[in-house]
Amino acid sequence: MRIGTNPSKQKPASAYRPARVTIAILVYIPELMGYFHHRLDIFKLCLESLLKHTEEPYDLLVFDNGSCAEVVDYLRSRRDDGTIHYLILSAHNIGKIGAFQVIFRAALGEIVAYCDDDIFFYPGWLPAHLKILQTFPKVGMVSGWAIRHTFGYGNKSGLAIADTDSRITLEQTRCLPEQWEVDFAISTGRNPEKYLADTAEMQDILLHCNGVSAFATADHFQFVSPKSVILEGLPATWSGKLMGQMLDLDEAIDEAGYLRLSTCDRYVRHMGNVITEDLQAEAEKLGLPTAAAEISQPRTLWRNLAQKLRIDHCLKKLYNRLHWLLYVELRK
Repeated sequence: MRIGTNPSKQKPASAYRPARVTIAILVYIPELMGYFHHRLDIFKLCLESLLKHTEEPYDLLVFDNGSCAEVVDYLRSRRDDGTIHYLILSAHNIGKIGAFQVIFRAALGEIVAYCDDDIFFYPGWLPAHLKILQTFPKVGMVSGWAIRHTFGYGNKSGLAIADTDSRITLEQTRCLPEQWEVDFAISTGRNPEKYLADTAEMQDILLHCNGVSAFATADHFQFVSPKSVILEGLPATWSGKLMGQMLDLDEAIDEAGYLRLSTCDRYVRHMGNVITEDLQAEAEKLGLPTAAAEISQPRTLWRNLAQKLRIDHCLKKLYNRLHWLLYVELRK
């Protein structure tokens, strides 16, 4: 039965219209300890840099991939204050490629500006991406930071189009600043010196079209793309994998004949899981006050002693035993 009339029937149609661009962020912070201890601070800086440095109309969609209660509460508060326009909460982690299946079907804009939850945005980032998207033919992805080792895959279409389209010229050079490469290595837990050595012989590939230049590579941690391109590149079946398949997506977009490009200037920065002192200084210079993570280092004497006694091996065994107790035996 029904009592009364739904009051919404008497209201006029909504004046809301979806923006052309949907900004989508994937969040995964399952706890606030260990590896994830500073990750909520990282995400907050990601969000604040995005809000401060995005002037164009957009809808903001956030997909939470099974984060802890503190993170979900924060996301709900930003939804309630109008910052987040669409908030999707998953009860558990469905993996990154699984999250893409949801995000790129839910996004209302024809263009999706995607990022992981640990990306820092600089002023002018979105216009720079859109300019490349609108200038080059058949663009599939545009990222705001070219990383040298990514020139090694997923750019066959870029190389081919330079041979067949008279509007496009190709240039092989070494112009990426070394500091960008060092920043990337540090933020992803790599040894900077080894990373620089491993990429020392690699060339940077630039494409030029109608007075606009772009690197012939892109990154799946941040990019702007026509929604239809990503939907075309996603796997047809549900894998259930929590990690992986992102390189497969890059290759699928390339194999379909789409260009994967990056801006010549660095418009975004990968932060990792701590706010470093140099990132703190950069954020404050842009009017985004934050605090660098305080990470205590063991004294040299104790470090040397730990190495001699192989304490790390003992701790790993203890960790594995505790994991068994907490997640298996106690749940019988």
